[in-house]
Amino acid sequence: MTDLAMAVVAANGKVGSAVVREAVGRGIDVTAVVRHQNTTPAQHVLIKDLFDLTAADLKPFDVVVDAFGAFKLEELPEHMTSLKHLADALSYSKTRLLVVGGAGSLYINPEHTQELKDTPDFPQAAYPLSKIMSRSLEQLRLREEVRWTYVSPAANFVADGPRTGKYLLRGEEYSTNENGESTISYADYAIGMVDEAVSGDHIHQRISLIGE
Repeated sequence: MTDLAMAVVAANGKVGSAVVREAVGRGIDVTAVVRHQNTTPAQHVLIKDLFDLTAADLKPFDVVVDAFGAFKLEELPEHMTSLKHLADALSYSKTRLLVVGGAGSLYINPEHTQELKDTPDFPQAAYPLSKIMSRSLEQLRLREEVRWTYVSPAANFVADGPRTGKYLLRGEEYSTNENGESTISYADYAIGMVDEAVSGDHIHQRISLIGE
């Protein structure tokens, strides 16, 4: 049991709902922020569009998890505008912002000048989304007045994968486990996200999570 108060934005989505389930299972007080009827086990519900959220809406929470996702080509810019909106609402606030990020922006060299999305084998279908999410991260890095943490998953992010209860915490660079794999289930990613919500160990940092 913990006194942490968490809001999960876009809680009805696959990643958002996984985070809600994990957090509720640990006794965390969770509010699902959804546009329509809540489908998660969160104890509280705020029915409101992300773009209508205000600083007052988010003030009661210790942590806000941004699980927003847009995948249609014409909607991809909303990754930038939605993150900016949340960052603006949390500007100079004690509330931490944890962002469900992407793997495409992970660096592949020690100098941090090349990203996974720019490698020859990166799936071209995923490139537009990865590009806009990378730009979103760049903008987030400039927000020193926001207590943000950006959490990238492994390259293979498996929606229906099992909850093994294990994950590896890594940093800014693309990495693999001892089997040479970069993969993690939504359920195990949610464990890492909730661990970070509880600890607050990586403010103003991007971290990555991969499965053992």
